[in-house]
Amino acid sequence: MAIFLTADSRIIVQGITGSEGRKHGARMIAARSAVVGGTNPRKAGQAVELAGQQVPVFGTVAEAMAQTGADTSVVFVPESGTKTAVIEAIDAAIPLVIVITEGVPVHDTAEFWAYACATGNRTRIVGPNCPGVASPGKSNAGIIPADITSEGRIGLVSKSGTLTYQMMYELRDIGFSTAVGIGGDPIIGTTHIDCLRAFEDDPETDAIVMIGEIGGDAEERAAAFIERSISKPVVAYVAGFTAPEGKTMGHAGAIISGSAGTAQAKKEALEKVGVRVGRTPSETARIVRDVMRG
Repeated sequence: MAIFLTADSRIIVQGITGSEGRKHGARMIAARSAVVGGTNPRKAGQAVELAGQQVPVFGTVAEAMAQTGADTSVVFVPESGTKTAVIEAIDAAIPLVIVITEGVPVHDTAEFWAYACATGNRTRIVGPNCPGVASPGKSNAGIIPADITSEGRIGLVSKSGTLTYQMMYELRDIGFSTAVGIGGDPIIGTTHIDCLRAFEDDPETDAIVMIGEIGGDAEERAAAFIERSISKPVVAYVAGFTAPEGKTMGHAGAIISGSAGTAQAKKEALEKVGVRVGRTPSETARIVRDVMRG
């Protein structure tokens, strides 16, 4: 099994005719994902060739869903058009929309997230500013490399794209059920807690890896949820142990103030509820190996 993205997922790419949509659409097809169409209202009725396949272009997400049975959209639309693209996907009630775009204004994210809630949460949003979702051996939606790991029984939820890749590679011999890159912006759709809940309910996920970073209180809230609701072993890594106070580091949400939001504070909150926390990605991977052997 897998969470959110399975072998039956049918994917469209919003922005399929742009350079990023083409490149990563072809990569998804090469990874055996079912990319069944894409959207560009100015090029509806045309087709693009991706990885040797002719992929139809539709005017809207609703049209693409009606013609292809798509249930997942990956958004490769410039930040100025991302809000409109996501709202279009929500209006079409597509079950999953994965927003890869970086630099989306926080106000725009807040607006389309509030719109999704107001319309009944029919659409799960992952991102923005995220690498996507990968269920090795089943499907890959986004920009996560498909050849760095194998199918297995570890669930991964991560704020960081590059650390997602590193953890998947370091544990490639054990493998993953699903890896979800949730993005590091101050406002995101799917959270650590959402993924923890899904992995807890997935009978083929035996252990969970959670990657966080400095800034905000998402990891502390996840720790409280783990204490209440998670029975499976959780191993964590928090990026930013050497970050200076008061300085934004990388992601827009990665800013600390005093003791709030520091890697050490997050580490302590997680360890208090029984989560083992590595101080480096490699140490975290070694802890996961111990857990899986146990």
